[in-house]
Amino acid sequence: MANFLAQFHTIKNSSDHLVIAVEDVSDLWPIVKSEFEGRLPFKRASLNNKTRNSVSVENLTAEFILTTDSRLRSRFPLEQSLFWFREPYATVVLVTCEDLDEFRTILKPRLKLIVQNDEREWFIVFVSKAPPNNDQATKLAKKVYAKLEVEFSSKKRERCCKLDIQSPEANFWEDLESKIMESIRNTLDRRVQFYEDEIRKLSEQRLMPVWNFCNFFILKESLAFMFEMAHLFEDALREYDELELCYLETVNMTGKLRDFGGVDRGDDQAALLNPGSKPLTQIVQDDSFREFEFRQYLFSCQSKLLFKLKRAFEVASRGYSFIISFSKALALRESILPFCMREVWVITACLALINATASQYNDGPPDIEKEFYRLQGDLYSLCRVKFMRLAYLVGFGAEIERSPVNSALLSMLPWPKPAVWPLVPPDASSEVLVKEKIILQETPRVKHLGIQRKPLPLEPSLLLREANRRRASLSAGNMVEMFEGRPIFNDGSGSDASTKMSPSQKVRASSMSRTNSSPGGFESSIDRPMRLAEIYVAAEHALQHTISNTDLWKSLSSLEEYEKKYLELTKGAADNYHHSWWKRHGVVLDGEIAAVCFKHGNFDLAAKSYEKVCALYAGEGWQDLLAEVLPSLAECQKILNDQAGYLSSCVRLLSLDKGLFLTKEREAFQSEVLRLAHSEMKDPVPLDVSSLITFSGNPGPPLELCDGDPGTLSVTIWSGFPDDITLDSLSLTLMATYNGDEGVKALRCPSAIVLKPGRNIITLPLPPQKPGSYVLGVLTGQIGHLRFRSHSFSKGGPADSDDFMIYEKPTRPILKVFKPRALVDLTAAISSALLINEPQWVGIIVRPIDYSLKGAILHIDTGPGLKIEESHVIEMQSYVDLSQIAADMAKSDAAQKEGSLAVDKNFEQLRLHAGRIEFPNWANNVTSILWIPIRAISDGLARGSSSVSPLRQSIVDGMRTIALKLEFGVSHNQIFERTLAVHFTDPFQVSTRIADKCNDGTLLLQVMLQSEVKATLTINDAWLDLQDGFVHTTKGDGRPTSGFFPLVISPHSRAAILFSICLEMLNAEDEAKALRPESILNIKYGISGDRTTGAHPPVAVESPGPEGARQDLIFRSSLVLQRPVLDPCLAVGFLPLPSGGLRVGQLVSMEWRIERLKDFEENEVSKHNNEVLYEVGANSDNWMLAGRKRGHVSLSTKQGSRIVISILCMPLVAGYVRPPQLGLPEVDETNISCNPAGPHLVCVLPPALSSSFCIPA
Repeated sequence: MANFLAQFHTIKNSSDHLVIAVEDVSDLWPIVKSEFEGRLPFKRASLNNKTRNSVSVENLTAEFILTTDSRLRSRFPLEQSLFWFREPYATVVLVTCEDLDEFRTILKPRLKLIVQNDEREWFIVFVSKAPPNNDQATKLAKKVYAKLEVEFSSKKRERCCKLDIQSPEANFWEDLESKIMESIRNTLDRRVQFYEDEIRKLSEQRLMPVWNFCNFFILKESLAFMFEMAHLFEDALREYDELELCYLETVNMTGKLRDFGGVDRGDDQAALLNPGSKPLTQIVQDDSFREFEFRQYLFSCQSKLLFKLKRAFEVASRGYSFIISFSKALALRESILPFCMREVWVITACLALINATASQYNDGPPDIEKEFYRLQGDLYSLCRVKFMRLAYLVGFGAEIERSPVNSALLSMLPWPKPAVWPLVPPDASSEVLVKEKIILQETPRVKHLGIQRKPLPLEPSLLLREANRRRASLSAGNMVEMFEGRPIFNDGSGSDASTKMSPSQKVRASSMSRTNSSPGGFESSIDRPMRLAEIYVAAEHALQHTISNTDLWKSLSSLEEYEKKYLELTKGAADNYHHSWWKRHGVVLDGEIAAVCFKHGNFDLAAKSYEKVCALYAGEGWQDLLAEVLPSLAECQKILNDQAGYLSSCVRLLSLDKGLFLTKEREAFQSEVLRLAHSEMKDPVPLDVSSLITFSGNPGPPLELCDGDPGTLSVTIWSGFPDDITLDSLSLTLMATYNGDEGVKALRCPSAIVLKPGRNIITLPLPPQKPGSYVLGVLTGQIGHLRFRSHSFSKGGPADSDDFMIYEKPTRPILKVFKPRALVDLTAAISSALLINEPQWVGIIVRPIDYSLKGAILHIDTGPGLKIEESHVIEMQSYVDLSQIAADMAKSDAAQKEGSLAVDKNFEQLRLHAGRIEFPNWANNVTSILWIPIRAISDGLARGSSSVSPLRQSIVDGMRTIALKLEFGVSHNQIFERTLAVHFTDPFQVSTRIADKCNDGTLLLQVMLQSEVKATLTINDAWLDLQDGFVHTTKGDGRPTSGFFPLVISPHSRAAILFSICLEMLNAEDEAKALRPESILNIKYGISGDRTTGAHPPVAVESPGPEGARQDLIFRSSLVLQRPVLDPCLAVGFLPLPSGGLRVGQLVSMEWRIERLKDFEENEVSKHNNEVLYEVGANSDNWMLAGRKRGHVSLSTKQGSRIVISILCMPLVAGYVRPPQLGLPEVDETNISCNPAGPHLVCVLPPALSSSFCIPA
C-alpha cells in the first residue's frame, strides 16, 4: 500500500470535489449538460457526518463526468478500494424513448444491465422530447415513463424522474437535487464505513512489527480528504488530529533510528501553512515519515481546514502551541541541525502564522477577539526575542536596549548549541577588523544626572566562553578552564594572548594539528581561543548558509535594517497587546520603542511612551523597574524643555526606595528640583509631590473641639528629600467626612518651614470649624516660584524608624467638632422664695460640661424691680452636690468609717465692674456657685384677706428676672445666655376672721399668719393700727398680750394672733370724714435661715458674730375690716326645673326670681335705682345658652318688687353637671340672699333613641 504514496499525492492534488457519473444511454448529455452544470454548486445539502448525524452543507462542489471519460476508467481492485474517495458518488442515467415496443425490447434490457451493480448509487432521468402541441406524442411519452417507473422504482425508493425539454416542470430540479443528495449521502456512508473498518484493522496492528505507518496514513488521510471534499470539515479536522496523535506515539518508539530532517536548503522557512511545500515521497523514510517535515505537513492540513471553518483564532492558538512544542523538538536535535536553525525556523513560523491569521480573521465576540490579539502579541513577542538573539550573535548586541524586559527574555534564553561552533572563514579577516573596530568604539550610554547602575545582562552566560567551549579542539578536555581569568578572555584580543606566550610556545602552538581527543590521554592541539569579533563574523557566515529567506537575511545585514525589523516586530507585539487583555505587556513594549526613538532623537515620541511605562510600573509598585526607565524619561523631558514633567520625574526619582540610588544621586535630584523652583518658569503648574511628601495627624485620638472653638492642629509631615528643604509657604486643607459638598478649608502656616529628612511635626492655627468630623485633605505649599501639592496620607512610623511611611486607608479623622451642645449650665441655687425689699444672697450655680471656663466673663443684668447691692462683694466658691457626696460616701469604705468625705473647697471674693465678673482660674473645670447680693424692690404694701373670701396671690407678683451672659472659650467665642427667674415674697401671708362676737359687741379678730419662706421666723412683737370705725377694747396701743412673744413660726407653718376690737359709733359726719379706710398690721420679727436653702437674714444686717445672731425686721400688712351688714337688700331664688328632667339635646328653660327686700329710700343698691344688671354664666363644654346672657332688667325700688329672669339652655353632655349660675355684678354679695338656693349639680339624661336607626329583628 505504501507504494501508492506518489499516486495518492497526485490524486489528492488533482481532486478536490465530488464526482457524479453520467450514463448517457440515449445521447442526451450534450442537450442537457448546460442545464445540469448550471445547478452547481449545490446551494444546500444534507449529509451525514462520521457519527451518522445529519449536517447541513452549503455550496457543495461537484462535477458531472460521463462514464466514458478516461478519468473514470476501470482500475485494479486494490487501487480502486484505496482511492475510493475519488470514485463517483452518484450515477445519473439519461434515457429517452417514444415507443413502448422499443422500451420493452431495447431500452429495458440495457438499463437492467447498467443498474445491476449494487455498489453504485443510481437513478434514471427520463427526457421527454414530445412537443407540447402533439397530444399523441405526449401521451406516448407518459406511458413510457409510467412503464419505466414500474420497472425501476419501488415503494422504498423513487429512482426515476422526468425532464420535459419543451416545458420542464417547476419541481424537477428540486427532485433531481434531492435524488443526487440521497445518492451522495448513501455512498458517503458506505465509504466511511469501509475506511473505518480498514483503519481499525491497522490500528489493532500498531504494536506489531509489521506495522506500517504509511499505510495507516494513506487510509486515514483518504478518509479525511473525502470528508473535506464533502465539506464535512469538522470530521476531516478530527481525522487529522487523530493522525497526529498516532504519529507522535509511533515516531518516538524505540527500536528504529530515523532521520529527523530539517537539513535541506530552505528547511529554515516554516511550512506551517503550505501542505505542498514538499512532496510526501521526499519525506518518507522506511515505513514512516521524517518528523521535521511531516509534523508541519499535518499542521498545515489542520490549519487549511480551520480556515475553511472560519476559525482563524483557533489556527493562531494551535499554531502558537505547535511552535513552542516543535521548538523544543528542534532544541533536542540542535547539534545535527544547521547553526541557529531553531531560531530561524521560529521566526519564519511566527511571521507566517501572524500574516495568515490576521488576513483570515473576522470580527468575533469581544472575549474571543481580545484573546486573538493576545495570541498575535505572543507570536510577535516570540519572534522578536529570537530575532534579537540572532542580532546579538552577528554583533548588534551593543544596539539592543538593556531594558528590564529585554534582559529578562534574553538572559533566560540559552545560546545555540551546535556540535561545533562555527569557525571564521579564511577570507574574513577584513570583516573581523571591522567588527573589532566597532567593539572598540562602543561606549556605554551615561544615564542622566550621573546615575551609575550596573548594566542589565542580555545573555545567559558569556558568549566568548560559550563559543570557545563548543569549539571542537577545546571541547575534549574542557579547556575553557585553562583560560578562565586570563586577559585573553577578558578583552578578547589576540595580541594580548600572543604577548603572554614565549616564542617557542608560539611556534609550537602554530604547528599543532587539530585532532579529536581520546579518553586515554590528551594529544590534540590547543588552538588560540576565538576573539569576540571572530565569533560575530563566524556566526554571521554560518547564519548566511542557514537563512534562505532573503527578507530575514536582509534584516540582519546592516544595523539600519535590523532596527527597522526590530521596530516592526516590537510595534506589532505592542499594538496587539493593546487590543487584548494584556495591555500591560503592550505598555512595556512601548518602552522598547521609546528607547529606539530616543536613540534617533525623536524625544517627543520617546517621552510619551516612557510616561506610559512609568505609569504602569508605578501603579504596580515595581520600583526596581521604575528606577531603570524613569531617568530616561527625565532626560527626554529636560531635552524637550518640559519643566513641569522634568520636575515631576525628579520628584518621582526621589520618592523611590533609597536603596535604588546613591546618596549623591538623590542629592542631585533634589538640586535639580530646587534649581527649577527658584528659576523663572514659563508655565508654572502645581507639582504633585504625593509620593515624596506625606502627612498625617499625630498618633492618638483626634483633636476634639466644640462648635465655634479655635485651636491648634499638630500634623506630622514626612519628607523624602535627602537633605533639608525650605518651604516658603505651607497650607493644609480639611475636609468634612459627613458632607462632601461642604468644601475644603485651608489652614495656613504663618511662616516658612524647614523640613528635615524623615519625620517633622508642625503646628497650624485652627480657626473655628462647623460641627463634624474632619480629615486631612491636600497639602499645598510653595518652594520659590514652584507651587506643590500632596494628597497622600501617611501614618507615623515606629519609634526606631524616622523614614517609615505607609498609606493609610481609610483615612483616620484628625479633628472632631461636636455639634452645638450645652457647654455650661447656669442655674439658680435655690428654688424657694427670698425676702422682698431686703438684700438677699442669690446663688447662681455655674456647671461646666466637659469644657474649660478659663478666663470666662459673666455679664449680669437685673430686670425691673431688682437691684444689685454693689457696696457688697460677690462671693464665689466651689459647689458640692450633696447627693453626689452621699453616693460617693456609700462607695468609699473610708468614708463609712469616718462619717464624712473630705471635699476641697475654693472661696474667693469678687467685685462687679461694669456689670461683669471674671472667673478665677480655679473655676475652670469645677462646678462653682456665685453669691450675688440683690434687693427686690416693691413699693406696694402687703394686703391681708378674709378667711371667707381668701385673696389669691399670683406667683408672678413676686417674680424677678436676672439676665446672665457668659463669655468663655479660647477667645471668648462661646457665649451662653440665660435668664433666671427668682421668686421674692413677703415673710407672711395674712388672713383674718371673726373668731367670736360677744354679747357686748366685742369682736375677737383672729389674724392668721402663714409663713411664706423656707426659714424660721420669730415674731418678737405685733400691733394693729385700726381703721376708722373700729377701736381696741382695752384702749391700748393695739398689742396683744406680751406673753405671746416671742412667737416662733417654722417654715411654711401657720400661727394666729387675737385682737379684741369693737365697733366705733360714728355719725354721718364722722363717716364722711373717715381718713383711714384700712387697718395696718405691724410685726417685728427676726429670721433664721440659710442662703443655700432659701430666705435668710438680709446681707446688710448680718452680724459678724455667730450665724444665729440676727436683728429684728418690720413687716406691715393692710387689712380691710367691713362693718357687718345685718339685712340683705335683694333675694335671688332658683325656680324648680321641669318634672320631665333634663336630656341631652333638648331645650330647657332656666328661671330665677329676683325680689327686693327693702325700699330704696332705706338702702341704696345701685346707681340706677330701678334697674338691675344680671349675667348668666355656664360651662361652654356642658351647656349651650340661647338668649341674652347679660343685660339690665327693670325692678321697682319698692319693697316686695319681683321679676323673673328666664333663659333657654341645652345640655350637651350626660351625667351630673353644674347648672348655669345667675350673678348680679353691680350688687355686693353681702346684700344678696339666695332663697331658695340653686342646686350644685343637676342630672342630665342621655338622648332618647331614634327609631330611624333601629333594625327590626
